Amino acid sequence: MQSLDDLEVGVMFWADRDHLADIKAFGVRCGQLGIGGSTELDAAATADWKAAIEQEQFTIGTVVAAYNGESYTDIPTVQRTVGFFPHATRQERERRTCEISDFAHALGVGSIACHIGFVPEDAGDPDYVIVRDLVRRIADHAAQNQQTFALETGQEPAPVLLRFLKDVDRPNVGINFDPANMILYGTGDPIEALGILGPHVLSVHAKDGNWPPPDKAGALGTEWPLGQGSVGIERFLDKLKEVHFRGPLNIEREADNQEERMLDIAMAVQLLNRLTGRAA
Repeated sequence: MQSLDDLEVGVMFWADRDHLADIKAFGVRCGQLGIGGSTELDAAATADWKAAIEQEQFTIGTVVAAYNGESYTDIPTVQRTVGFFPHATRQERERRTCEISDFAHALGVGSIACHIGFVPEDAGDPDYVIVRDLVRRIADHAAQNQQTFALETGQEPAPVLLRFLKDVDRPNVGINFDPANMILYGTGDPIEALGILGPHVLSVHAKDGNWPPPDKAGALGTEWPLGQGSVGIERFLDKLKEVHFRGPLNIEREADNQEERMLDIAMAVQLLNRLTGRAA
């Protein structure tokens, strides 16, 4: 595996949406690979991805799991459909996450990640306890594959996630820190949250957005191209250095229009290269 620079710019991309060669064409050498709930992970798919990674000399730092039936329409819908808290899909999603761990291991990737859903503030909530134990089982499976397991931020305030992380009590469990998610869900200032969660951050997303409208209960905020939202990318980079994070800056952009999304990613690569002193 190639050696990466501190805070090297990467891209979060999706197996069923993006071509690796197109991602490499942004001038990046690394990123995170998203796997949707219907993405085939058989031996042929694994071999194809291994060949593509080798051909492009690309480093995948994390394989990110998403699941069938998830919807990010608004906060109540997220609570009903995302992660491990919906009862009806819990068992299947645990199985799928372990399958993704095995897929990532076959590619030589040392980390998996996902949204686990809204963590209840009450640690005595039955769902809190059930999901805590489920995360422990996935973490133990990932550990057998020499992997870390990163829980993505945003759907609960930083202190709640920190307490859950400590309650899970697995050395290979940490955080994929997404500053925009803290804003989109209205759960706290991302720079303050990074100060709280910093020692546990395994990976990060470089993403931007604005706060939910105050007059619409249950609404999510709006994602924006990097540098055009409320995160404050310069402050975010300064805080990452302060908490001694040195991993890649994985640009995530989830615009529905693919052409717009790719243009926004290209602009984000240029912005981060400039801010990190790598601009030509």
